[in-house]
Amino acid sequence: MSDPAPRSQELRIPSLARVEGETALHLRIHDGTVIEARLKIYEPPRFFEAFLRGRAHTEPPDLTSRICGICPVAYQMSACRAVEDACGVVVDGQVAALRRLLYCGEWIESQTLHIHMLHAPDFLGEDDVIALSRSHPEHVKRGLRLKQTGNAVVELLGGRAIHPVNVRVGGFHRAPTRAELRPLEERLRTALDDAWDTVRWVAGFEFPDAECDADLLALAETGTYAIESGVPTVLPYDETLPPYTFPLRDFTDHVAEEQVSHSTALHSRLDGRRHLTGSLARWAVSGHLLSPLALEVAREAGLGDPPSRAGAGLGEVCRNPYRSILVRAVEVLYAVEEALRIIAEYERPASPYVGVSARAGIGHGATEAPRGLLYHRYAFDGGGRVTDARIVPPTAQNQGAIEEDLRRLVQAGLDRGEGSEVELTRLCERAVRNHDPCISCSAHFLELDIERIH
Repeated sequence: MSDPAPRSQELRIPSLARVEGETALHLRIHDGTVIEARLKIYEPPRFFEAFLRGRAHTEPPDLTSRICGICPVAYQMSACRAVEDACGVVVDGQVAALRRLLYCGEWIESQTLHIHMLHAPDFLGEDDVIALSRSHPEHVKRGLRLKQTGNAVVELLGGRAIHPVNVRVGGFHRAPTRAELRPLEERLRTALDDAWDTVRWVAGFEFPDAECDADLLALAETGTYAIESGVPTVLPYDETLPPYTFPLRDFTDHVAEEQVSHSTALHSRLDGRRHLTGSLARWAVSGHLLSPLALEVAREAGLGDPPSRAGAGLGEVCRNPYRSILVRAVEVLYAVEEALRIIAEYERPASPYVGVSARAGIGHGATEAPRGLLYHRYAFDGGGRVTDARIVPPTAQNQGAIEEDLRRLVQAGLDRGEGSEVELTRLCERAVRNHDPCISCSAHFLELDIERIH
């Protein structure tokens, strides 16, 4: 008797819920083996890099902030750093502190949105945050309080909570007085308790076993947890390779983008390998530089302990994407505490900005957006007009790692007998949400499309 013909399957998911943007997923399964997973980002190309050409050196922060309504501060800060680098200007002192405070506000509201509204329902067996608000109303209310606090920080410093208008090259159009910052302190103290409670809550979730086999890439800053500046630092997945850093000006020599036929977003490889940026990478690179309070909370939650099947331990390096929610919760607490520290030490600067005169040159800037390292590069002519622009967002960098993560998780699901379209769709949606992709940012995601090949 001849062997039965191999069974093949194709699975398509047309749209993915609880992520920012639109995507589809196409899986090809041959005789029980997942041979391909494609994230099909089908949002139209954004062309922001082309929009920037011909613009004055003062314009990139305002223009690029429109790339994303979830993390506009990240785009503004990376743009400012790139322009200032090209023009030979360094922003320091209280103006730099205000930038970090503004960024803390965005971390608080963005990470909180993901934890409570998008990701937690997966761990608690709910379809969405509406259902979660019925079964766990106290947690949703806490998340809303935290997000409102982050919005309040961004609004006070940026002029409004979405697409801030007070940021400019060199600093801000206006710096707040100490009296104007004081009302934030009471809200942030309450937020500190809420953030601690969030870490305890998330630490109680059950985390499936999983591993993302990618290099980890994050900024590193001497003496502090990197947010608005730093040096690109790599922890290779291959443990025979040592960690290494490279100058920001060499970023595109190491992170190479390529167009793929199934996506309007570019894919990236780091020195020829898959890589992942974001909370897990930041924890691995700079977790030891968190504040004493954040480290205490992290230890209470099990961070830093050896990973276990049921516990919350991450170890010094964690590659389980399901556990990223725990690092995000600790980062929210750290951002709240850091905001309180900056406000307590604040003295209004004599000028809210440093002058930045136009000149010919090339500048590089990178910051840690909530979803990971965001890189900008601008070239200017002698009149300060942009002649070339390059923007590499974190979600675009993470696409290769997410696709491989999906392939492995679906394969594990099939091996466990989870082969129905409903089961695989649920598994894929959850796997993508582990990475908190901001799809609109990466378009230059879910229709699930599974192809079972006969």
